[in-house]
Amino acid sequence: VKQNPSFPLTLFVSFSTCFFNSFPEGNECIKANVKSCGECIQVGAKCGWCTDPFLKQGEATSTRCDELESLRKRGCGAAKVENPRGSQRVLKNTPVTNRNKGADKLKPEDITQIQPQKLTLSLRSGEPQSFNLKFKRAEDYPIDLYYLMDLSFSMKDDLENVKNLGTQLMLEMAKITSDFRIGFGSFVEKTVMPYISTTPAKLLNPCTGDQNCTSPFSYKNVLKLTSNGRKFNTLVGQQQISGNLDSPEGGFDAIMQVAVCGDDIGWRNVTRLLVFSTDAGFHFAGDGKLGGIVLPNDGKCHLENNMYTMSHYYDYPSIAHLVQKLSDNNIQTIFAVTEEFQPVYKELKNLIPKSAVGTLSANSSNVINLIIDAYNSLSSEVILENSKLPDGVTITYQSRCKNGVIGEGEMGRKCSNISIGDEVSFTISITTKQCPKMGKSETIKIKPLGFTEEVEIALNFICECDCHKDGIKNSEICHNGNGTFECGACRCNDGRIGRQCECSTNEVTSEDLDKNCRKDNGTDICSNNGDCVCGTCECKKRENPEERYSGKFCECDNFNCDRSNNKLCGGHGRCECRVCICDTNWTGSACDCSLGTTTCLASNKQICNGRGTCECGTCKCTDPKFQGPTCEICPTCPGVCTEHKECVQCRAFGTGEKKDTCERDCSYFNLIMVKHRNELPQPGQAFPLMHCKERDADDCWFYYTYAVNNNTEKEVHVVEKPDCPEGPDIIPIVAGVVAGIVLIGLALLLIWKLLMIIHDRREFAKFEKEKMNAKWDTGENPIYKSAVTTVVNPKYEGK
Repeated sequence: VKQNPSFPLTLFVSFSTCFFNSFPEGNECIKANVKSCGECIQVGAKCGWCTDPFLKQGEATSTRCDELESLRKRGCGAAKVENPRGSQRVLKNTPVTNRNKGADKLKPEDITQIQPQKLTLSLRSGEPQSFNLKFKRAEDYPIDLYYLMDLSFSMKDDLENVKNLGTQLMLEMAKITSDFRIGFGSFVEKTVMPYISTTPAKLLNPCTGDQNCTSPFSYKNVLKLTSNGRKFNTLVGQQQISGNLDSPEGGFDAIMQVAVCGDDIGWRNVTRLLVFSTDAGFHFAGDGKLGGIVLPNDGKCHLENNMYTMSHYYDYPSIAHLVQKLSDNNIQTIFAVTEEFQPVYKELKNLIPKSAVGTLSANSSNVINLIIDAYNSLSSEVILENSKLPDGVTITYQSRCKNGVIGEGEMGRKCSNISIGDEVSFTISITTKQCPKMGKSETIKIKPLGFTEEVEIALNFICECDCHKDGIKNSEICHNGNGTFECGACRCNDGRIGRQCECSTNEVTSEDLDKNCRKDNGTDICSNNGDCVCGTCECKKRENPEERYSGKFCECDNFNCDRSNNKLCGGHGRCECRVCICDTNWTGSACDCSLGTTTCLASNKQICNGRGTCECGTCKCTDPKFQGPTCEICPTCPGVCTEHKECVQCRAFGTGEKKDTCERDCSYFNLIMVKHRNELPQPGQAFPLMHCKERDADDCWFYYTYAVNNNTEKEVHVVEKPDCPEGPDIIPIVAGVVAGIVLIGLALLLIWKLLMIIHDRREFAKFEKEKMNAKWDTGENPIYKSAVTTVVNPKYEGK
């Protein structure tokens, strides 16, 4: 970059600053391009400033600001690094009160529900300070309740039921607290048209017919807070109904006065409840224009003789204004409204923190139960709020509630379902991103909504380093007093620039600077790696904070040296001016050659097993049969097959003696399965291998090869299917046995039959022979009788 002689140097420096800050990513400390230690520590909590004169030639003063680890690597001693840290100190830490209802009565100011009460934080930019806040609902805590009632004509029957509210409510609240006070106020509407009729007769009695009503009014404080329930009944019993013209009422005016007129109402620093009872809607800011009232509500007390006197002068308050005043005065609101207006007031409840809505019966007969239920609902929830934060300060909450429930974000501000005596805690973190003007301290407050207790936090900002107070103004080191020498560097006075403030922005032109920033009278200014500032090269910064240009002409860098294993200087040295400076026991242009022999020692403590030489930490085996990182592996030596048999068997087939410990003992080689023996690697390749044939317990032969490849990785190729002897064929054997038995049986039968035939023929021949030789007698047999008998019929005449 070449400067235009017509441009002042201040513009050029500003351009450089913009250029550096335009980096999308990288070290935020370097990118900030700061000029002093104070500016450095405001960049972020990771940044530190080195006061040591460790900068190399060409490096800008702003590079003193860097991440702590980076400063250490660059040679800045820990004692020379300015890195102030934030702190916290608790000033008041009164424990929360533990007491029972029957215990001695305490003053409200002596009861503590939140701890701690006061502390001081010292904040450094980007560094959060966290502390724990404890909250515990105290038992028998005092309560002030103010009943604010709409006395327009539609609430006539409600007034009758409220007349006995004091003593009844006293009895019910006695179950919760022994210190209870009650007050009463009423409201109608602004006393101007068109809200009421301003005719003289209507001003005296706004009701129609023979109804006797009191004059209209805006707000009246009837009874200051008191513990006398009978007095409440008496005064409320004396009240009369009034009337107005429009349906919405002027309740917001009354709520504002109740909130801000603390002395008139009698509020104590205890639980404050405001019960707002009505059967109509409400007017709010802007509605006053109908009556010609345009001045905004001033949020101040205007009670005279317990009457609001400025209703005709100030407009109704806005909802936001009411929220602020109710919160400032720790008032919790209960809206007791009829069923018809429930949706309206539920929406209002969502806008007013620590408020509740109850359904009021048509004649207010259920008001006591409504108040008790609403109080229990409000008191079972704690919500933390903080006052306005200074610019640049942020706050976060984390709650640890009942039953171990943890809340984050906005839910971290509150805990629900808290009973009396329950203790919850919050972790609060406060962080600043910048220093306020003049670095003055600020105070913020945190409190639970609806409670008078609060935590006061004083914020002190760390805007300068400790070495700043030792700075020497108009130091001779800074070119005859043109700057302040502090924290190891010159902070130049206005109009001066340069590392030692040696140049004036109004006197020096770029032509004067260029000749001092060109190496060997060349054309490149600062080797195109920097800017010429005040006749001196200030080298450019790179996105990667570990990479830097240096040198008088920015001709050097620490990132363009030789690499090994994709690491600069092999990870065993540092790069200086594009040359590797190797660590001890390393050499080579990329520091990748180890001079140590530890990695070459074999198991027998010999270098390379006595069969090679150690070069750059790696064995070069001289015996071609031996391989491996220490020349101990001999894949072709006898016994290799037997040595690896069990592991091959368990890895390939899941059998063998090592099948149960296979994963532990046999993962030292790469297993490759092949289908046939002819697919096994054959001798003659780049590395030797051994062919193996082994028999398993089933008399099966399995075939594999063992080798160590050129990457010293052990490889085993195994044939998928072992070669097993074939067993007998059962079916033919059984068939043969059966057939043999059948054939033998048939043969025996045939032999027996043949023998019988021969025997019969012999017997028959013998019979025939004897028959021929026999001499038979031919006379008659005396005992022979003929088988024929002849019978003659005597009557037969032969006709």
